[in-house]
Amino acid sequence: MSKEVRQFTVQPDDDGIRLDRWFKRHLPQIGFGMVSKWARTGQIRVDGGRVKPEDRLEAGQVLRVPPGGEGTSGKGPRKRRELTAEEEAEAEAMLITRTKSALVLNKPPGLATQGGTKTTKHVDGLLDAYAEEDEPRPRLVHRLDKDTSGVLLVARTPGSAAFYSKRFSGRSAKKIYWALVVGVPDISEGTIDAPLAKQPGTGGEKMHVDTEGGQPAKTLYRVVERAGNAAAWVELQPFTGRTHQLRVHLAAIGHPIVGDGKYGGPNAFLTGSISRKMHLHARRLIIETPEGGKLDATAPLPEHFAQSMEQLGFDESVSDAGPLAEPPPERTKTEKKQAAKAHAKQYRKERRGERRSRSQGGKRTGKPPRKPSGGRGKR
Repeated sequence: MSKEVRQFTVQPDDDGIRLDRWFKRHLPQIGFGMVSKWARTGQIRVDGGRVKPEDRLEAGQVLRVPPGGEGTSGKGPRKRRELTAEEEAEAEAMLITRTKSALVLNKPPGLATQGGTKTTKHVDGLLDAYAEEDEPRPRLVHRLDKDTSGVLLVARTPGSAAFYSKRFSGRSAKKIYWALVVGVPDISEGTIDAPLAKQPGTGGEKMHVDTEGGQPAKTLYRVVERAGNAAAWVELQPFTGRTHQLRVHLAAIGHPIVGDGKYGGPNAFLTGSISRKMHLHARRLIIETPEGGKLDATAPLPEHFAQSMEQLGFDESVSDAGPLAEPPPERTKTEKKQAAKAHAKQYRKERRGERRSRSQGGKRTGKPPRKPSGGRGKR
């Protein structure tokens, strides 16, 4: 337990953070109750002045923290998980590049992004390999399906995690995927606009197109090359981030991703020596950084995907995986609420129409239709 007054300079990564959240990030062993008490009694000072737990800090300010307070939250400093030599090597093999605010990984197919029921091996469990003892643990800010390979961005600090999360949720991040699909779309370039929802009876493990109650989902696609009528190489740019969006959308237009038996069934596999693994790869990511620039990362194809490309006669150099289009501007909270209300209103209207149709299709009453009231007679 500290017995001396401590002083901390607020770093750029914490610019704009609330005082109580600063403590949660940097001194988690000091609980909210103690922070509130210190603030109320004037023991916490920022640049010599009194503050409240909800006040926001600015980079460069000096924070005075009184002695003591440890152990009041039941949380101690984070302990780094000891990884095996095999895990360390696996983590190192995934790393594409490291910046001040992020780690860019090339996630291999078959490795889950996060743990879950019966999932003990995942990217999140390897993140301790990238941080020293005195550094914060890297944090995931977006996901890739277990069988999808490619670019996965991991934030190195809590502040950069908040920054990148907003870019992904606000849809300003540009994500370009490569996929091999069964057959060739009739239209070589277009937009798939089909709302998605969890498929009933699957426990939320499977999605489907639901034009009435689904959430909006939009994907831009472009056919890069074709192997006769058997298969095509397509580039994809999702404008929304729904679960399994690309897989469901491509299956919905009759061209499932090669190897995606979950949504394409037996028709999702090609004959011959083409791998039965899923051929969906997050090829490129372009995103703003907290430092003010842009991060532009590209991930090499996994072995099975590269071999399939070669066997089908596709040349990677034909495409630079550039953005197919600019994503739509981010909507404000008011616009999002208005869109949700409009969607709900339209849904209720359509349901009323269905009920009227069913009632009119029932038994006839024999009564003549009632004349409209308040109207004038024949002219």
